[in-house]
Order: sequence, then C-alpha cells, then structure tokens
Amino acid sequence: MIQLKTKEEIELIRDAAQLVGKALAEVGRHICPGVTTAFLDHIGEQFIRDNGGIPLCKGFEGFPSAFCISVNDVIVHGIPSDTLYLKEGDNVSVDCVIELNGYVGDSAYTFPVGEVSPEMQRLMRVTREALYIGLDKCKAGNRVGDIGHAVQQHCEKNGYNVVRELCGHGVGFQMHESPNVPNYGIVGTGPLLKDGMVIAVEPMVCQGSKNVKFSKEDGWTCRTKDGKMAAHFEHTVAIGKNGPDILSTFDYIENNK
Repeated sequence: MIQLKTKEEIELIRDAAQLVGKALAEVGRHICPGVTTAFLDHIGEQFIRDNGGIPLCKGFEGFPSAFCISVNDVIVHGIPSDTLYLKEGDNVSVDCVIELNGYVGDSAYTFPVGEVSPEMQRLMRVTREALYIGLDKCKAGNRVGDIGHAVQQHCEKNGYNVVRELCGHGVGFQMHESPNVPNYGIVGTGPLLKDGMVIAVEPMVCQGSKNVKFSKEDGWTCRTKDGKMAAHFEHTVAIGKNGPDILSTFDYIENNK
C-alpha cells in the first residue's frame, strides 16, 4: 500500500535526507587511493550517530555495515571490507539510508577515486543526468512508468543499459515502501503519482550489458555480469502538484570539491 505523507512529515523526511547528504559528503572527503572501504564505513557511521541518526542499512536482513560501498563493476550493495583498498582510477558508489527522529532519507553518489578515465567520467555524468531527468517526471498526475521511461531513454541513447533486477522505491516511514520505481518503463503505465508520495529514484547504469550477478558468498554484492563498470546516483523526492521537491542533496558533496 502506498502511504501518502503530510507536509509536516515531508519536512521530517527532508531532515533525514539532508543528513544523508552530509554523511555522504563526510565519507567523500576521505575517498582517495589507499583507503579501505571499511575505513570509509567507520567514518560515515560515526558521523551519522554523532548527528543523532541511525544507519538503517546496518543489520537490515543481515547486512553488516552502515553504508553500501560499491567499487567499479559492483553496481550496488557492496559490503565494506578492511582488505579492499581503493586505487587511482576506481569509481565508488556510496549508498546510505538514515533514520532521524523516526523518519527515513535515502541517497547515493558515485565518486571518482583520484583521476578516472574519460569513459568513467562520461558514465558518471550520464547516470547523474538520468537521475535528474527522472526526477523531472515526479509530478502528481504522472505515472511511475514515466520516470523509468525517461531514465531508460537517456541512458540507452548514450550507449548504456539500466539494471532490471533492482529499482527505486517508496521511502519515508521505512527504508523500502511501495511503489517500486524501476529505471525502465512505458509512458503512462504504473502507479499514479500523487501529491504527498515520497520515493527514492536511483538509476543504476551499466557500461556494458544490463545483466547482473549476485555474490554466492555474501548474498548481497551485485556486479555487472560482464565485469564492465557501473554507476549509481539516488535522491529522495516528494511528489508535488507542480513538480518534484528533492529532499536529499548533493550540495554538501559538490561544494566541498
């Protein structure tokens, strides 16, 4: 069941989503060649707790860490490790869900590690563009399929593919709510977008094939099947009568560059 939020509830979700943006920026400040993904997770978790938040990924269905930190061909759900050292030219997606005062925000950002290749820069740019193109469709009266179609069209016209097995979702009272928000779709199909809905839009884009594989060892890590690079960006957004109200932000990240 899709749960609509009041204006007051949306402001509380905004507070949580803003803290996610700050936590991603704090992690981003420490991303450089030679650091481990476990170190980044530790820094981020400490920041969340110091600011009154709860990292909801930690313990969710057994997930062991506060952040999903996914490197190169790992699309999402990468488990931080004290043996995985970032290298010059890597890309790293950092995904975070925080509860603050009983409300939930969700966001993700793909960071370059040092200088990355022009091909990786382009993949990150197109994925980020696809996020905002999808967000533009987050208006009451549109449908979920309008979002997915917009994301898919932008990625595919640039030579990339979007993941089918994973998608965006409702958010706000819990980490995952209805409706699902795929990154592909047909215009005019899917659940109706209504004023007061809050969703997470999150393009997961592959440089090569859209096919993925899940780790048999940990059950979480999702990689591209062909080993090519992936990128991932995400915002929490409230559906409005006049358009999207983006509750999370990349400003804390990008103003620190």
